[in-house]
Amino acid sequence: MLKEYCGYISIIGKPNVGKSTILNAILGKKVSITSRKSQTTRNNILGIKTNDNKQMIFIDTPGMHVKSQKTMNKILNKSAQSIIEDSDIVLFVLQRLSLDKDDELILEKLKEKDQKVICVVNKIDQVEDKNKLLPFMDKISMTFEFKEILLISAKTNNGLDDLISVIKNNLPENNHIYDDNFEINNKDKKFMFSELIREKIIRKLGDELPHDTYVQIDLIDDKNDITEVHSTIYVNRKSQKQIVIGSGGDVLKQIGKEARKEMEEELDRKVFLKTWVKVKKNWNTDSGFIQSLGVGGNYESN
Repeated sequence: MLKEYCGYISIIGKPNVGKSTILNAILGKKVSITSRKSQTTRNNILGIKTNDNKQMIFIDTPGMHVKSQKTMNKILNKSAQSIIEDSDIVLFVLQRLSLDKDDELILEKLKEKDQKVICVVNKIDQVEDKNKLLPFMDKISMTFEFKEILLISAKTNNGLDDLISVIKNNLPENNHIYDDNFEINNKDKKFMFSELIREKIIRKLGDELPHDTYVQIDLIDDKNDITEVHSTIYVNRKSQKQIVIGSGGDVLKQIGKEARKEMEEELDRKVFLKTWVKVKKNWNTDSGFIQSLGVGGNYESN
């Protein structure tokens, strides 16, 4: 009988180095939201990829803010560090030719653990002088005892097959945890839908609106030929509420239209999406409210 291999792989790095894009590229489908603004991922997302006798369970953690004392970032950091301890393999992600103090602080955290660490240098498609890549790899090899150092571009899939191969070769021998019939349940749909809507807010409004929004899915009702989804967008101030709604409601309509389209693609059926915008003053400094919304929770996808 063929031996089975299975392990948890966490994806660690400072914000905006492309962790979510890497996960999405490996799985070949959209699981984690992506945007050019930092700190768009707030939950620990499990993405499951099974190739024959090897099963990889990926965890896309929030970006680690090592020195930040804000309430939200404290919760995110605690979540990210606890995931490292539960991982069999850690992907430490850098971007281009950058290794700064924030990266080094994360490496110091990793040195306290005993996991296999693979260094992934992402966004190499943005490096004009490719001759600088090998010296950079030599430099980072002196900072930590990595299992491997790999150059990739998650955007173009360059180096992705090599990364998957290295991960497979470092999986522990374990029985598979998930079978081929694993499906997303309604609780996980709520998280996925909330992230889709929040992604559209970030992409539509850009720097107009800081990361003071949270989307809660209040209802998912599967009817005969349509799925009804109710959602609430929380913001910090009345002025932010007006920005999200827009003149005559045009911004909110566009956000809803784009989110509904992706929901329909995911469910392969019609979706009726109803969205409200509510002001919850200083919600992102209220740790009890943040945790009641599920920030730092888990989402699973095969």
